[in-house]
Amino acid sequence: MKRSVLMLSIIMIVALLMGTLNVSNAYTSSQNGKTRVLVQFLPGKKAAVQGALNGVGAEIHYEFDDLNAMAVSIPSAALSGISRNPNIVLIEEDAPRYFVSTMPSAATAGSQTVPYGIDMVQARDVWDANRDGVVDTGAPTGSNRKICIIDSGMYTGHEDLTGVSTTGYGTGWNSDGLGHGTHVAGTIVAMNNAFGVVGVTPGTVNLYIVQVFGGDGSWIYSSTLIDAANKCYAAGANIISMSLSGTRASTTERRGFDTLYANGVLSVAAASNDGVTAYAYPASYNSVVSVGALDSNKAWADFSNYNDQVELSAPGVGVLSTIPYLDYSALTVDGVTYLGNHIEFAARGTASGALVYGGLCDATGAWSGKVVLCERGTVDFLTKVMNVQNSGGVAAVIYNNAPGNFFGTLGEGNSSSIVAISLSQEDGQYLVANKLGLIGSVESALSWPVSNYEYYDGTSMATPHVSAVAALIWSAKPTATNVEIRNALTSTALDLGAVGRDVYYGYGLVQAKAALDALVGGGGGDNEIHVGALSATKSVKPSKWNATVTITVLDQNNTAVSGVVVTGSWSGAKTGTVTCTTGTTGTCSVTASNMTGTSVTYTVTNLAKTGYTYNASANVVTSITVTK
Repeated sequence: MKRSVLMLSIIMIVALLMGTLNVSNAYTSSQNGKTRVLVQFLPGKKAAVQGALNGVGAEIHYEFDDLNAMAVSIPSAALSGISRNPNIVLIEEDAPRYFVSTMPSAATAGSQTVPYGIDMVQARDVWDANRDGVVDTGAPTGSNRKICIIDSGMYTGHEDLTGVSTTGYGTGWNSDGLGHGTHVAGTIVAMNNAFGVVGVTPGTVNLYIVQVFGGDGSWIYSSTLIDAANKCYAAGANIISMSLSGTRASTTERRGFDTLYANGVLSVAAASNDGVTAYAYPASYNSVVSVGALDSNKAWADFSNYNDQVELSAPGVGVLSTIPYLDYSALTVDGVTYLGNHIEFAARGTASGALVYGGLCDATGAWSGKVVLCERGTVDFLTKVMNVQNSGGVAAVIYNNAPGNFFGTLGEGNSSSIVAISLSQEDGQYLVANKLGLIGSVESALSWPVSNYEYYDGTSMATPHVSAVAALIWSAKPTATNVEIRNALTSTALDLGAVGRDVYYGYGLVQAKAALDALVGGGGGDNEIHVGALSATKSVKPSKWNATVTITVLDQNNTAVSGVVVTGSWSGAKTGTVTCTTGTTGTCSVTASNMTGTSVTYTVTNLAKTGYTYNASANVVTSITVTK
């Protein structure tokens, strides 16, 4: 890399630290005037760079020898000097990564429920085709595959997960103070039994857990994620499932996932929940499968990020799965209990008093010793609760101003000394019309750890569906490569939205049975496909250049074939794996951008389409080199 580019990276990091972005204070976790960065060095120069870093008082967090990189905290004043070290190739921000937030709703346990997503992704079509509740003899179940979940841990004592073969790294991996990782695990592997839920694999895939998020859900670094992914690989994981993301790309992190992909690991990550076109990482690296969310009607979820990196879609709205806590909030009046939700950051506990109506609770009232019913609207929840508290009320019960219930919050950093819960509009209006003056008893309690279940929304919930489907079909053909598994998933996905791959659905809804048939031949035939031609164009700028390669796919009759997923790899001035899907003319194109080297080579590694077999020996050409 040219020194001018390295200096630009340093300037950007310093600018971030000076407050260009709102979250810039997240970069100085080492404190004491240090900046956390990733440093890439020339091969064979680790000792020299390490000596230079030690010389300026840097703190080394991780060493990634396979990437010739380290994660370090460097005194901010030393960044400029370190950037001039001739052995250093790149200094970049150690970007933050967050668990992809969820939107929960309450559920109750009972006899086993099959969440809608299990059948939507055709999981039971693979292992319980006759729907008798018993795993079919000889059916693929993922039992010879290992999925690594990088998340908040997993509550291994959960009643629906106790029989799962699970190991993990370090201490604390078998607990979960957040609930997120346990919910992800349940979608992947909840047991096929008489209670709770069942997973995409019926309690059969092997799990390896790396806990990176604590109970408060605090963010981590991209270097933390690289280290966690490497631990997954060392533990023999075939698939890495990541319901987490960050807004900024990292060259070192991308190289890490490229290396894992080259070593046979299939990485799957959430597209993120901002409902925008922005890329999220690691999902948007080419070596990672980006997963978007759908609802039960197979429609795109409006919180799901949409862009050209979204590769597959899966159920992510109202997904029922395992959690390690019981969050109980309710109001009991006249012998009837009305279930509600806790207002976040309000006090927990119990309180009783005469039920009174406070309207919008946008001002204080004569509510001493009372349980006050407040209608949602006009002012925020903190104002309503504080008005009740300041008026001597013992509890605030806020009912919705639209059908159904809701989740409210006082806002981070705020709190109350009184209990506050929410109720549905229907329950609130009924109580106001019929129960005022009667004694109301409010309870809000959080029990942890316990076996429970809850509905979550998010691309976090879509991701484990895809990870588990990959394990399910891979277990039927353990000799398959990660590239072949990925191609089977994308080539057989149920096309939704615009014809072909699109920014909302990617290739479409992942389909386990269709992918299995494509992988092992169940959906095959006599049709063959091969590469009929490769052509290239280039555009050269003063310092960088781009190359575009167009691939033509033909069948055994030399007729153009549409809908073929073409997988190829770049080498030389550009590295990495890329895919495209042929259109009606049997062609598709891939582009290598912003290159500085003198030449780049593109090689076709696989062609995939349901009902067709890739005959590589029939290729007219397999690779093409473009020179600047």
